[in-house]
Amino acid sequence: MQLPHGITLFERGWLSSNNILLRGQHGCALIDSGYATHASQTVTLVASALQSQSLDLLLNTHLHSDHCGGNAALQAHYPSLQTLIPPGHARFVQPWDPVALSYAPTGQICPPFTYSATLQPNTEIALGDQLWQIHAAPGHDPHSVILFEPQSRLLISADALWENGFGVVFPELDGADAFTEVAQTLDVIEALAPTTVIPGHGAAFTDVAEALARARRRLDSFAQAPQKHRRYAAKVLLKFKLLEVQRIAQAELLHWAQATPLLAQIYLSSEAAGQPLKAWVLALLDELVRSGAASRDQQTLYNDNPA
Repeated sequence: MQLPHGITLFERGWLSSNNILLRGQHGCALIDSGYATHASQTVTLVASALQSQSLDLLLNTHLHSDHCGGNAALQAHYPSLQTLIPPGHARFVQPWDPVALSYAPTGQICPPFTYSATLQPNTEIALGDQLWQIHAAPGHDPHSVILFEPQSRLLISADALWENGFGVVFPELDGADAFTEVAQTLDVIEALAPTTVIPGHGAAFTDVAEALARARRRLDSFAQAPQKHRRYAAKVLLKFKLLEVQRIAQAELLHWAQATPLLAQIYLSSEAAGQPLKAWVLALLDELVRSGAASRDQQTLYNDNPA
């Protein structure tokens, strides 16, 4: 897909978020940095694209580990790099709090990084050759933002809208009524009327109306059956671990699952809470294998999708 001049999309797999590089009169900026285990690859991609240029700005749409896990590596590679993050979690970045930032509860990793300033919703920021609008996009993450460039009508939607859905609604797992926020964010995107969307994961797309319709159907199904969403979230956490390690002994994965607080929380609120947690996790793994998202060889599990 032809993107506006000065914009390069590094489309990653599902372990790392997409990275968007913007170059122009306002310097060089990167939006989102991927997962920690892909950090060296992120640095290589950016450095190769920039050659002798320096990276001036790093922006995070939100602070989930797959969107900011490369921050520390980029900050080390570009010592003068300015890092901008949404304001909601800033107080947990300095000083570093891996529990409040979700990394400990999800069993994921994110090397500590620093930030320079915050991305304030309802303001504009100069990136590349254009002014971009910053919009709040709660739902998937309560503090997420999306970026919109009105001249090209290009939207960087993070995990608020994918071509086939949106990210797990994590606040719902904590008992918040975040499905309503997802709906409101989809309404904001519809009102912006983008012609092209670069999502947090997957290829850029132009059939925005159909993507919104699919997202709303998915949201309705989750709102009508919250247990379906919780089960989906649990499988996403397990799949993410498989993406991270690629192969793992089933016993080791079970041990990791039992030690991961968010999985235990989902289990306790599930219909399966009366059975052993191990049996519940094994059932979820069976579903991943049947769907083709993983494979099993005796007592070892393998990731079957691009990382």
